[in-house]
Amino acid sequence: MFNESSHFDTQAIRTGHRRTAEHEHGEPIFTTSSFVFDNAAQAAARFSGDEPGNIYARFTNPTTQAFEQRLAALEGGESCVATASGMSAIMSICVGLLKAGDHLLSSSSVFGTTTVLFEKYLPRFGIETTFVQMTDINSWKSAIQPNTKILFLETPSNPLTEIADIRALANLAHENGCLLVVDNCFCTPALQRPLSLGADLIVHSATKYLDGQGRIVGGAVVGNQQLVGEEIFGVIRTTGPTMSPFNAWVALKGLETLSLRMKAHSEQALKLAQFLSTQSSIKKVFHVGLESHPQYELACKQQSDFGGIVSFVVKGGREAAWKVIDNTQMLSITANLGDVKTTITHPATTTHGRLSEEHRNLTGIEDGLIRVAVGLEYIEDIILDLSRGLDNLI
Repeated sequence: MFNESSHFDTQAIRTGHRRTAEHEHGEPIFTTSSFVFDNAAQAAARFSGDEPGNIYARFTNPTTQAFEQRLAALEGGESCVATASGMSAIMSICVGLLKAGDHLLSSSSVFGTTTVLFEKYLPRFGIETTFVQMTDINSWKSAIQPNTKILFLETPSNPLTEIADIRALANLAHENGCLLVVDNCFCTPALQRPLSLGADLIVHSATKYLDGQGRIVGGAVVGNQQLVGEEIFGVIRTTGPTMSPFNAWVALKGLETLSLRMKAHSEQALKLAQFLSTQSSIKKVFHVGLESHPQYELACKQQSDFGGIVSFVVKGGREAAWKVIDNTQMLSITANLGDVKTTITHPATTTHGRLSEEHRNLTGIEDGLIRVAVGLEYIEDIILDLSRGLDNLI
């Protein structure tokens, strides 16, 4: 019989589904904006919080709740709140847990739009951000201020796959009365569980590997009942960046194959990284599964595998990088990732294009850098397609 102590793969398939009176085998999609009460007293009790139950689909929907419960179980968290996108998940954390006068400490190696949020928009509300080198614990220590409330990072980072020591940063955060927020998008709970390493909150873009087939946009925050189930949930209920029931259902079904897919992505990415490392037209390859990666040993300790992202720098700068990308025939030229289809992009002019040149240089986003999110096509076909681009540099 299924229970909460079941294996990860069992939880990914069974958690969160409570059969209706129709006795369906697959999870239903509740496409309703509101829910009917038995009487006025029940409506009042629901709205006051005295009685649990569905109220309004902006913040209570059975399909969305099934996704939330399943993801929380997989991450080892008490509570999860699903959001309309990964960025709305990050924004909900900021709105729910920060106020004017607070300070946020972030890795400089975060997604470009996250950087823009921290640099451009949070200061309008009196919240300042300092960016530090993610892999240097001393840079984190020296940048903490008396008003620092949150330490924020992605590990592995986008797009250079740098690895942060989650446990060390969690200890640092807690010693200074701060929360540690980890974006677990690249690994997912199938490969890494930051809460077990001391993190307080996990943020996801469900758009990526949680869905796994590039079908929907969504996000999520996972953590304990107080931070997520009350503070972050209150933001979602009030401001409304809600995941739709259909998108929740798609992501819910994606979780069923998450473990299998992440193992396959990881295997394929390592093979591609090893191939790229032999190419004379490439200056450097970034993949944490390579033993030459500076945080390879740390990744082996806190991840169960290395993920599906490979980045590399070609000789010749942007012109050469664009030539490689444009001469591929199968790979999808798109900035999204986490798909069964392999995608390729030029970070300096797409995902990180809104950053200043100074910030890009700080984080190693060179003009010759290319990011590949390795999909599940036959690996030799992926290598052949990239070779078409690389051969044009000779």
